Amino acid sequence: MATDSGSASVSNSSQSPPGRRSLWSSYSFLWLVAPVATAVLLYRLEPFDPAPFPIDELAAEAMVVPSSNGRMLEGSEKVGAGLLAGPEDIAYDPGSQVIYTGCGDGRIVRVRVNDSTVENWVNTGGRPLGLALGPNNEIIVADALKGLLKLTEAGEVKILAVEAEGLKFKLTDGVDVAHDGMIYFTDASYKYSLAEFKWDLLEGRPHGRLLSFDPSTQKIQILVPHLYFPNGVAVSPDQTSLIFCETFIYHVYRRRCKRYYLQGEKKGRVEKFVENLPGMPDNIHYDGEGYFWIALATANTYPSNLVIRYPVLRKIMAMVEKFIRLPSLEKDGGVLEVDLEGTPIAYYHDPKLSMVTSGVKIGNHLYCGSVINPYILRLNLVKYPAITNT
Repeated sequence: MATDSGSASVSNSSQSPPGRRSLWSSYSFLWLVAPVATAVLLYRLEPFDPAPFPIDELAAEAMVVPSSNGRMLEGSEKVGAGLLAGPEDIAYDPGSQVIYTGCGDGRIVRVRVNDSTVENWVNTGGRPLGLALGPNNEIIVADALKGLLKLTEAGEVKILAVEAEGLKFKLTDGVDVAHDGMIYFTDASYKYSLAEFKWDLLEGRPHGRLLSFDPSTQKIQILVPHLYFPNGVAVSPDQTSLIFCETFIYHVYRRRCKRYYLQGEKKGRVEKFVENLPGMPDNIHYDGEGYFWIALATANTYPSNLVIRYPVLRKIMAMVEKFIRLPSLEKDGGVLEVDLEGTPIAYYHDPKLSMVTSGVKIGNHLYCGSVINPYILRLNLVKYPAITNT
């Protein structure tokens, strides 16, 4: 009897009092609820308000391209390796056989095609993006920080425009020059700067514009307002239209470039040029041989599709970007070749390649610029061609 009583006494003394158990349960509940409550509070207090994308613009399957080279890094050369800092766009002068490219440190660099010699030429003091040759050997620059610029043959930097209709450019991006000297360019966003470009994607509102600048009258005109991050621009060879690419909304939705008519019965009209691209379009260039080359910064990915589709997820991603920084999801960048009607011809890409921002065909080579790489990628299209897909 005494032994049983003692055992009962030990058993009872090892149990926590009801008050202490209740206290520990409360602590555990707070540990679980507090982070969730904090996250909900931060979400509600965050003023960033993403817009829903139109459901009828949901992307279809990527286009079928008749030929491709899915390993374009194999056999590619790195031109100017270590001497360039994010050569975003490329302009080629066939007369001097010199490539012009703009770097992240403000430099406009000249690269000789025959021996790949790199020469520092001019510094805009900003971030040059789109480049185009003018009719008098000048270089027209879309500088993300400085606006629309002209670089004379002597290397003098002149500001052409910094605003349109009282609204300043925040991210001057793509540019091309027509035969008559008219300059066509894009302001990717009048709300967000280059350093804030991810916010434009996440917000999902049309802050961009397609514009023209007439050097003879100094007149600037907004051709198409309310665009979703308009980027590259290329005038058609017959000068009757131009092609421009909207980068962000069509990364997940139609992923297309459009045609704007400059002349004729359709003047001022915008129509589809090519859609369901295999990646996110950036700059576009005409090669003088009947083809446009569209740089694709990154292929379409499931995570990006999922995030961009829903405003709630985009707001969460914006908060992550604000406090932590978003992870890099870009992969499988490249360049797509299409004909004058937008029909796909060949696709050059690589799973290990990302942020390809320009593609220019010079002779038998494809030169690719990048906003992040310290070199220009060069691929011999004869030795490493696109192979017919079966």
